[in-house]
Amino acid sequence: MYRFLLTPRWWGINLFVVLAIPFCVFMGTWQLGRFEDRVQTHEAADKQPAPGTRAAKPLDELLPVDTVTSGRPATATGRYADQFLVPGRKLDDRSGFYVVGMLRTDSGKALPVVRGWLPGKAGHTSVPAAPTGDVTVTGDLQASENTATAGVDAKGGLPDGQVGMISAASLVNLVPYDVYDAWVTLQKTDARPSGKAAAGADATKGADAAKGAAVLRPVPAAAAQGTGLDLKAFQNLGYLCEWFVFAAFVLFMWFRLVRREAEAVRDLRLGLVADPDATPDRDKDATPAPDADAATSSDDAEAATDAATSR
Repeated sequence: MYRFLLTPRWWGINLFVVLAIPFCVFMGTWQLGRFEDRVQTHEAADKQPAPGTRAAKPLDELLPVDTVTSGRPATATGRYADQFLVPGRKLDDRSGFYVVGMLRTDSGKALPVVRGWLPGKAGHTSVPAAPTGDVTVTGDLQASENTATAGVDAKGGLPDGQVGMISAASLVNLVPYDVYDAWVTLQKTDARPSGKAAAGADATKGADAAKGAAVLRPVPAAAAQGTGLDLKAFQNLGYLCEWFVFAAFVLFMWFRLVRREAEAVRDLRLGLVADPDATPDRDKDATPAPDADAATSSDDAEAATDAATSR
C-alpha cells in the first residue's frame, strides 16, 4: 500500500522533510543558546559590583569599551573644543537633549563628553558654556551609539551643531580631528578645572546664571548592549518556539499527505473510485458485436425476396 513512497514525486517530498526538520531543530537550538548566553551575561553582571562604584582609571586603560569596562569611571584631561546638541533624548519621561563637549586631549584625539541633559527643544534653549582652559573630567565610560540605541535619530537632516547619535563615525565627519570610539557621561556637572581656568569657569557660570541658562542634569550611564534581559533576549526565545513549531508543522503535513495518498490507493483497489490510468477512448472506438437474432431475421427476409423473384 505504501509503495507510492518510492515514486519520484514522493522521493522529492521525503528529501525535503529529511532536510527541513534537522534545519529547524538546529536553528531552534541556536536561538536557545543565544538566550542562555544573555541570561548568563545578565547574571554575571549582577554579581559584579556596580561599575560606578569602582575607582576611576585613565581612559586609555579602559579602551576598547566592552561589557566589562562599560560604565566604569574614566578620567581624561584636555580642553573643550566644539560643542554639539543631541536632540530627542528623554530623562525621567521628559523630552530634552544632551549637551556634548569635545574634549581635546594631549594625544590630539577628542573625547565626546556628555556634560548633561536639558529640557526643551535643542536650539531653542539656552545652554551653559563649557569650562575654558585645561580640565580633568571623570565620567562613566560608554560605547559609541548605533542605530539600535534607544533615542538615536538616524534619519539625518539636523541643523548645524546637532547630531543624531554620539558616535565616532558620525562626529569625525564634523570636526577636523580624530575622535575616540567611546564617550563619557559626567555624573557631576559642576566639575571644576584648576587654577586660572577655575576662575574663568566661575565667571562663565555666573554669566550663564544671569542670562537665565538652565542647569544641566547628569545623564545616567546605560547598561552595555547585550548584557540584560531586554526585548532582544525574549525575541530569541520567541524565535526558538517558532522554529520548533515549523519542524512540527512539516512533520504533520508529511503524515497528512501520506495518509491521504494511502486512502486513495485503498479506494482504488476496492473499486470505490475509477482508475485514473484507464483508457475510456478504446471503449468508444470499439465496434459493437452484431445481434444474432437481428442477423437471422435479415437472412430470412433476403430468402423470401429471392423466392418471390424466381416465381
